[in-house]
Amino acid sequence: MELINDSIAQFIEKQKTCSLCCIDESGKPYCFSCFYVFNHQQGLLYFKSSSKSKHSGLLPFHPHIAGTILPDKLNILVIKGIQFEGTILPANHFLTDEATKFYHKKNPAGLAVPGDIWIVKIDNIKMTDNTLGFGKKITWSRSQKHAAVSAEE
Repeated sequence: MELINDSIAQFIEKQKTCSLCCIDESGKPYCFSCFYVFNHQQGLLYFKSSSKSKHSGLLPFHPHIAGTILPDKLNILVIKGIQFEGTILPANHFLTDEATKFYHKKNPAGLAVPGDIWIVKIDNIKMTDNTLGFGKKITWSRSQKHAAVSAEE
């Protein structure tokens, strides 16, 4: 697999939190925020969450998610941000042990907080990067295995 575009990967690695949206039991959107770490090589986000949280009960039954990542501090003149779609991998996925080690290596304070590590397989990304010019978008798709830069109208 071709790695995620460097501009996108560098942005994701610099941030710490994302907002995720899944579907609840009645088919309505349900959003939550979480701290994450990013595995650039595999295009995966890892986050930790209490097994008692509402989304932890929803994700195994509704694994398709969407999310956003914004800078910790927004500069309205040079907006950067990510919108993405992905799939939650099952709790018993063969990558779960590796994800847990990777998450705690990058975020050792997470060892003190009970919870489960979740894996998001990123499928599509659209990054707005106005530092490249107003309205510039960088897109990446796992299925197309490449990135494209465009101006959105």
